[in-house]
Amino acid sequence: KFESSAMDFAELEGVNGVRASWNVWPASKEQATKVVVPVACLYSPLRVTDSLQLVEYEPVVCRGSGDCGAILNPYCTIDFRGKAWTCPFCLSRNSFPPAYAENITEQNLPAELIGQCTTMEYILPQVHVPPPVFLLVIDTAMIAQELDQLKDTVQQALSMMPQNATVGLITFGQMAYVHELAFTDIAKSFAFRGTKEPTVQHVTYQLGMGGRNDPRANMGSKRFLLPVGECEFALNSVLDDLQPDPWDVPKEKRASRCTGVALSVAVAMLESTFAQCSARIMLMVSGPCTIGPGQVVGTELAETIRSHMDLQKGYLNARYSKDALQYYTGLASRAAQAGHPIDIFACSLDQVGLYEMKVLVDRTGGYVVMSDSFSMHVFRDSFKKIFELDQHGYLKMGFNCRTEVHTSRELRCAGAVGAAASLKKQGPSVSDVQIGEAGTTAWSVGAMDPNTAIAFFFDMAKTQQGVAPPKQAYVQFVTQYQHASGRKRLRVSTFSHRYSHDKMELSAGFDQEATAVLMARYAVWKTESSDQGDVLKWLDKMLIQVVTEFAEFRKNDASSFRLASQFSIFPQFMYHLRRRGLLQTFNASPDETAYYRAVLMREGVMNSLVMIQPALLEYTFEEGPPKPALLDVSSLKPDIILLLDSFFHVVVWKGETIQAWADAGYQDQEEYHSFRDLLAAPAEDAKAILAERFPVPKFIQTNAGGSQARFVTNKVNPSATHNSGGAFAGAGAMVI
Repeated sequence: KFESSAMDFAELEGVNGVRASWNVWPASKEQATKVVVPVACLYSPLRVTDSLQLVEYEPVVCRGSGDCGAILNPYCTIDFRGKAWTCPFCLSRNSFPPAYAENITEQNLPAELIGQCTTMEYILPQVHVPPPVFLLVIDTAMIAQELDQLKDTVQQALSMMPQNATVGLITFGQMAYVHELAFTDIAKSFAFRGTKEPTVQHVTYQLGMGGRNDPRANMGSKRFLLPVGECEFALNSVLDDLQPDPWDVPKEKRASRCTGVALSVAVAMLESTFAQCSARIMLMVSGPCTIGPGQVVGTELAETIRSHMDLQKGYLNARYSKDALQYYTGLASRAAQAGHPIDIFACSLDQVGLYEMKVLVDRTGGYVVMSDSFSMHVFRDSFKKIFELDQHGYLKMGFNCRTEVHTSRELRCAGAVGAAASLKKQGPSVSDVQIGEAGTTAWSVGAMDPNTAIAFFFDMAKTQQGVAPPKQAYVQFVTQYQHASGRKRLRVSTFSHRYSHDKMELSAGFDQEATAVLMARYAVWKTESSDQGDVLKWLDKMLIQVVTEFAEFRKNDASSFRLASQFSIFPQFMYHLRRRGLLQTFNASPDETAYYRAVLMREGVMNSLVMIQPALLEYTFEEGPPKPALLDVSSLKPDIILLLDSFFHVVVWKGETIQAWADAGYQDQEEYHSFRDLLAAPAEDAKAILAERFPVPKFIQTNAGGSQARFVTNKVNPSATHNSGGAFAGAGAMVI
């Protein structure tokens, strides 16, 4: 329904990986305040763009006032006679390097000055980095069947890893064990007590790693961190012999699990040996941390794990959360400083403490996957999807990323909302307004993939009297990262938007899809420091102000209300955002809420829109592709099949009549081949969604009245009930 209206904006995203809330920007701070929606954009640094230019030489950098650091781009003013260029950000004049000055003419331009090449990627010459490191941290405090499924998935993933990739193994239960992979005669591991946090010095001393300048460091790391090609047999042998944690667990108690200690050991190992290198920590956990630092619940089963109400009211069973949050925040800061992401794969029917550990993902750019069991396809397929290779045979990820933003003089950067950590780089482009990771123009992200998107918010500087306002705004993103090929790369994306005082021109450049996602991220960020009710009121107030500013209506005449097509679906997005688990905590655990919010913070526009407003497709006997259906209870008809995609769940729902025919086996009879094709069509489309999405969603097949039909009924708008007549009318008593 909204694809055609956003086609131009999607094409713009295909050029630079940028989707902005406004594509014509307000010309003053006062006007920016009046239009309510902030000037912001979503940027995907590693997106595969249409006309990406890949070159292998150093970029030309502006050396202007305040050490500008912007990169040569098509928006620069060129003086062909003087062999110089003027930076659009600091307005400084720079001379071309000799190699450029000798050959540059109006007809012979370098790639970075060609108008279509607003995104460039530089392979930095003579800069090589070590192969990627994967440190597996595996929970063994689980039943044997679950552990077997986990081991099987990990072993399959090992066979998919590049042979030069380095791998290590830590297991934990009541204690944490670092397994030595270079010693193949017998299994050998080093144990760390689960009730006490080990210091970096203690870990490196026990493992014989030493510091970065210690000659023992390289020798020690080669015992525990080895290339897959050298240790695959030893690692598979350790995994084959791995058993559930041997410590007895009384019936009335939970298993002892030292997740915090295991993560601390993992962070210490990598920051002492592979700091600022391509490395990631992959945590697989099946329950909450019950002992040691990072504990979120006691071992007594009589003590329930905290709920949203417990956290809000400060009840006794939420007493561990504050200390756990502080502890994991410290670990996240250490990992972010070393340039390492932390991935979390949480598989359990109960909570595992993801609410407290979410900061590990948010600040390092790691993945997070939550499922009911390690045997489910959600975990198994998601874990293996990480190690899929691109067309050139490299992993589809960048490591140890650093993103910096440059803005023209009248713009200020208010902050970034996403899986990034501030590098506290000050400068004239830093705004007094603070949103997300603010007070800086540079951020670190432990790892990125082509789907990773960061939201950047901007603020207009106050216009000085007597100074003519600029006509164009310029923004440049510079992302340095380590490619899986072992080379360091620099992705440079530059874009420009026109300023305008005219409200009609501003309206024409309004991207309601991008704005819905940006406001969702803004609202989720506000929930970290504000009450949920206050955030919902703020969202409602914002929507009312936007509609009041841009709608046409006569007072006290509802029939006169008109909203331009550029804004027509925005209220609908906000309505569904208020109902989703991104902001609502009713009937959800803190872990579920943390999971939904963590995934939203890394996804781009289209995937985030599916989280906000699920997509519903209707399949009938009519020829042609399936039709989009209203996300309303009136769409639940007896003679159709529906495919619901809510990002985390993909549901195939059959009406009563369709289900009755399927139960009667009509699809097995040749004369009813059209019915067989109808049943197969949504399943095939669902399979395509599962194949391309990360995390892999849970696939559900149900029918009207089935136990799992709730996954559909709780997403649709309840425009009709059993008391309102129609298909949902019933003779029962009134329900209050």
